[in-house]
Amino acid sequence: MALALVSYGPGGSLGCDLSQNHMLIGRKNLRLLGQMRRISPRFCLQERKDFTFPQEMVEGSQLQEAQAISVLHEMLQQSFNLFHTEHSSAAWDTTLLEQLRTGLHQQLDDLDACLGQVTGEEDSALGRTGPTLAVKRYFQGIHVYLQEKEYSDCAWEIVRVEMMKALSSSSSLQERLRKMGGDLNSP
Repeated sequence: MALALVSYGPGGSLGCDLSQNHMLIGRKNLRLLGQMRRISPRFCLQERKDFTFPQEMVEGSQLQEAQAISVLHEMLQQSFNLFHTEHSSAAWDTTLLEQLRTGLHQQLDDLDACLGQVTGEEDSALGRTGPTLAVKRYFQGIHVYLQEKEYSDCAWEIVRVEMMKALSSSSSLQERLRKMGGDLNSP
């Protein structure tokens, strides 16, 4: 029933309305990432890397609804993929990891209806536009970093902290989308 309301709720020009439950799951995912900490980031200072999160591309005021939904979906999909690898299973507490995967999957399901509407109304090249492409490149950099560091505990800790920033940023965009009923150009 809740998922049906997401698709047919009031608000956005595409009829896409992110439920409060969607936002709660996002906050729970952030808490789970916080609980997944196994070592202090202080021990991993030498492993730090600036992944150059595309902040302006993700949170920019010029982002149209279709782009925002595409960016959010890409961020959640890439996050899900990152934490759904054999290497991540070896790095984290399996219970917390499974809860995170489930939460990310639930959020993806919520956005799938919106993304279907977007791709129905917009050019299918949305996934190749600036903001979405920037997110793909950002996550590619994270994957390369983990490979270079041979999936060490410190590398995963650095990535965990980075993912908290990225998911927090995506939560801000989701909240903005939800509150504005799809009008992202409002303050």
